[in-house]
Amino acid sequence: MQYNLNQKTVRYWKYADTTADKKSGPKIRRSVLSELEQQAICEVRRTLQLPLDDLLIVFKPNIPALNRSNLHRCLQHHGLSRLPKDENERPKKRFKDYAIGYIHIDITELLTDTGKQYLFVAIDRATKYLYIELYEHMTMEHAVQFLRNLTKDCVFKITHILTDNGAQFTYKLLAEHLQPDRVPPFTNVCNTLGIEHRTTQFRHPWTNGQVEITNKIIKQATTKKYHYANFEELKQHLMTFLLYYNYQRPLKSLKLKIPWELVQKWYDEKPSLFKEDPSLKIAGLNT
Repeated sequence: MQYNLNQKTVRYWKYADTTADKKSGPKIRRSVLSELEQQAICEVRRTLQLPLDDLLIVFKPNIPALNRSNLHRCLQHHGLSRLPKDENERPKKRFKDYAIGYIHIDITELLTDTGKQYLFVAIDRATKYLYIELYEHMTMEHAVQFLRNLTKDCVFKITHILTDNGAQFTYKLLAEHLQPDRVPPFTNVCNTLGIEHRTTQFRHPWTNGQVEITNKIIKQATTKKYHYANFEELKQHLMTFLLYYNYQRPLKSLKLKIPWELVQKWYDEKPSLFKEDPSLKIAGLNT
């Protein structure tokens, strides 16, 4: 027993076909998830490529026994624990923390059978509260109208707005000698309302990345999945999505809280940042 080995161990390795270690886990894999449930989870993972926490949000209501750990083990067993990396994705940087009222605004194109539509999107940095409006054109007048409607919708005070340098918001894209001497209409309304209007750096569109990610989420839930014959069909579905997003959808970035929960939490802690009590707001389709 020079090497402190058991005789059974020596005998086992003497007649073994390979020197590789076998799996130490149980030979028969057991799981609280049924085969059908695992198949459904894997199919959604492959098709939509949802992150782990988003998958948990989707399936938890229908699979009570599901938790983060057994969901991860299920994906790992089926070789789906890692999502393919997007080569064009930039490293994520944490935004500076701001109180409720710092709004990111952007415009994105949506397509229907009748042509292009323009979706104006605003999202609060702290709570992810979302506000959207659909227009047939994107002009300075539409940007101003959107801003006024946004301020009426928000129960909290808007302190900052971040936009890109598009012609709907600023004159900065014009050559210096072509820029009017007056303040752009959008900035002028911001000044009137006591809101600080900020713009992204030139050639740095990712500075406003938070709202661009939101644009992607909206498209994945609407035009990437469904066909719309006209403007009204798309508008109605967008408004339904808006209600779901603000009042029912837990978000990973909010530690699985719902945006409206965070709005109410901010009111409980700092009511001075609000124009009215959020509990008095009547949620309905944005028409």
